[in-house]
Order: sequence, then structure tokens, then C-alpha cells
Amino acid sequence: MSQQSRQSPTGSATALSEAYDTALLDLDGVVYAGGEAIKHAVESLATARDGGMHLAYVTNNALRTPDAVSAHLTELGVPADPADVITSAQAVARLISEQVPEGSRVLVIGGEGLRVALRERGLVPVDSADDGPVAVAQGYGGPDMVWSRFAEASYAIRSGLPWFASNTDLTIPSARGIAPGNGAAVEVVRIATGAEPQVAGKPLPPMHRETVLRTGAERPLVVGDRLDTDIEGAFNGGVDSLLVLTGVTDGAQLLAAKPEHRPTYVDEDLRGLLTGQPEVETRDGGFGCGGWTASVQDEAFVLDGDGQPMDGLRALCAAAWASAGDGVCELDAGKVLARLGL
Repeated sequence: MSQQSRQSPTGSATALSEAYDTALLDLDGVVYAGGEAIKHAVESLATARDGGMHLAYVTNNALRTPDAVSAHLTELGVPADPADVITSAQAVARLISEQVPEGSRVLVIGGEGLRVALRERGLVPVDSADDGPVAVAQGYGGPDMVWSRFAEASYAIRSGLPWFASNTDLTIPSARGIAPGNGAAVEVVRIATGAEPQVAGKPLPPMHRETVLRTGAERPLVVGDRLDTDIEGAFNGGVDSLLVLTGVTDGAQLLAAKPEHRPTYVDEDLRGLLTGQPEVETRDGGFGCGGWTASVQDEAFVLDGDGQPMDGLRALCAAAWASAGDGVCELDAGKVLARLGL
């Protein structure tokens, strides 16, 4: 079934780590949150890697360098080399380098990851609009980003410089909950300038291109927790995806997903890499998966049966997406999700 017409999660007779050669893993909300490994992540990734799957870590967070990210992953028990890490800072740096001469100065509104990526492309990071920049690059600068940085970006953009953003994620997971992301900071500058940035990160093509160039993946599987970046990015790149429910997306949001936000597979966490996925089948006027049957009747969800909660969610996805077609399912899913413990 094509991605454009998907109306239910897809099944797989073999473990996903065997069906795909490379996992393109998001980090925040998938592998770790707030610097700590998410439950089951370390052992699941180790098993997938030992079985021959290449693991690449693809993040919209432009704050940290690949060296720092790989060191952190290794400390958590997930051995990784800097070359295994692909960031939106790298994607936006390549985008800028294709539009300005080598050696150009670029005003940086962000952290060290963005500076390193720009230098890798032969560009010179600067801190002031008075330093002669030819472009503005904005990426996540962390919770301590000072307000004056946004003002500096505004001065430069209002003078006519092109503006580039690593990504526009409005939120980012942290150990204490959901915090404002780079997209929130981009909105501050947008309000001050009325300008629109060129954006490189997921779900847009520059990030997918950067990932393919750096990994050489032939049968990639995008693994993420966000519908509007990870899953839409996979959709735009024409590759399959696995949504894990360890980050920002919950069951209600998944059921209400529009076509480009519907993952190929869905699972509770990264253990989903190590198993196949049960088929969703047409059953009794609805959709069945495992011991569950779901349907939409009289503008309401109906869920019958028993079994694994994820099977129930997959059946509900099929019912919701088939009901919505190319639109969005707006039915209240609170009761059926509560029955699944979701």
C-alpha cells in the first residue's frame, strides 16, 4: 500500500531490524529524554546492532556536536561514532553553503553544534550583525539562550540578510516534561521581522538528503516519536517509519493523524525494532489486530476483544484512518484508549 493511501499500520512477518538495513533514529523522546536513556532503549539497540542493523542517529536538535552526541550515547551504553550522528545543524550548513561563497561569514543564533557544522562547510561563524555576515543561521541554543541573540538576528534579517533555520520543532522533550524548542525561538524572530526562514530539518527534504548522503542507507527505517517531523519526514522521503510512544505523541494524536503523519508501524518503545508487526485485517465490519476488533459506528469508536494494548491501538488506527480517508479523524477516543491503558 502506498504511503499516500495508507489507512492502517502495516504488518511485517520478520523483525524490523532484519527487514531494514539502517535505522534512522531520532534521539530526543526515542533514545533518551533529558539526557537519560529511555526504558528498553539501550538493550534494544544493542540487540539490533548485534544482528547486523546499522544504527544512525538523526536529530533536529542543533545544539550539540556529533562528537558530543556520540560520546553521550556511548556513556548511556549505546556505542556510537560521530559519523553515526546526523544533525539539522549539518543539514542547514550544507543548505547555506550552496547559496553563499566559501569563507563567508554567517551570524549564528544557536549553540556549538551549529558553529561546528558551519565550519565543516567552510563558513565562518560570527556573533554580531556588525561583523559582516552574509546570512543568519538559527538553531536550538538550549534553555539558557539569552534574549539579545534574538535581537541580533532581527537586526541582521531586517537589513536584508537571508535567514536559515535548522528546524522548527515548537517543543523538545526534557527530563521535567515538554519544553519550548527551536521553533518557538524562530517564531520570536519571525514576529520581530516579518520574514520567513529557509528550513533544513525534518520533515523537509534537506534533512533527508543529508541523512542519505551520510549513511548510504539502502533500506532505511525512520524511527521517531513526532508525527510532524519524524513521520512526515519519512513520508516526504518515501521511506517507511516506526512511531514509538515514548516521546511527544500519544494515542489520541496518532488516531487523528492526517495521511502524511501516519506511520508504517507503531509500537510502545524501541523493542519494536526486534519483532515483527502483526497484520491489521478486515474483520466483522471493522478492523482486527491480535485479539482486538475496532470500528467506527454512529460517529463513535467501538473496541471489542482483549489482548496486547498495542494490537488494540493498531486496530483503532485502521478504523480511524479509514473513517477519515484523506482527512483527520475528529472522534473522541478517550474511552477506547483508556480501556487499552493508553
